[in-house]
Amino acid sequence: MAEQTLARTPEQTPAPAAPAGGPIPTVVVDGVDIVYKVNGTGSGRGSATAALNRIMRRRETEKSSGMRRVHAVKNVSFVAYKGEAVGLIGTNGSGKSTLLKAVAGLLPVENGRIFTDGQPSLLGVNAALMSDLTGERNVYLGGLAMGMTRTEIKERYEDIVDFSGINDKGDFITLPMRTYSSGMSARLRFSIAAAKNHDVLLIDEALATGDAKFQKRSEERIRELRKEAGTVFLVSHSNASIRDTCERVLWLERGELRMDGPTDEVLRQYEKFTRR
Repeated sequence: MAEQTLARTPEQTPAPAAPAGGPIPTVVVDGVDIVYKVNGTGSGRGSATAALNRIMRRRETEKSSGMRRVHAVKNVSFVAYKGEAVGLIGTNGSGKSTLLKAVAGLLPVENGRIFTDGQPSLLGVNAALMSDLTGERNVYLGGLAMGMTRTEIKERYEDIVDFSGINDKGDFITLPMRTYSSGMSARLRFSIAAAKNHDVLLIDEALATGDAKFQKRSEERIRELRKEAGTVFLVSHSNASIRDTCERVLWLERGELRMDGPTDEVLRQYEKFTRR
């Protein structure tokens, strides 16, 4: 398992022992705290030159009273297993996306540890697309960024384009991505990410994009990924998508893990909370 901590880069460490014939852990989050440093002086706006000056003065600024610490994730612990689809829910600012980025190794943790079995893939980050390139070029770029070979991408190219629906109303795949709507871009990112089997796939609001037909295809593909590979995490404000996709839910609120359990049970309590 790879370990992500503040003090050092991810390294290979033994996986937590699992009972013989029992579930295989793929992600272990152990007492994790994530803290942001935010400039609260009100000087965050201005010209590019002013921004550069602020960067150059960063150390001095951190020592001043204007720098505050935001505790985004607070002492969160859980274990996810191979074959699971785990939903992350919570009101805005509860730490869901922050936690996903930490699991992906993109954010350091202040305290605690995160272990992952295999390489986590955060949808929209691994498929690092470029707006000035055509959709076609970006399919290859995104696939290579996820570790696929050119041969694999070529074999799956038509399936990726068809799944995204980019060409349903024209030959958009040959146009620069800056001409796409935000929904088209998101669908293409999801389609590229879904073309590869992942050890751990992290999806942040992907299913909120597109029409009902695309959402249904996305949910079906997530189920396939669960059968073929490892674990899927889904952040969504759509309780319907969570119910259709996940059998387990983590409820984060104000950075704390408020509940972890079966989907229906957790969503029932969460819906009571949001109706207050």
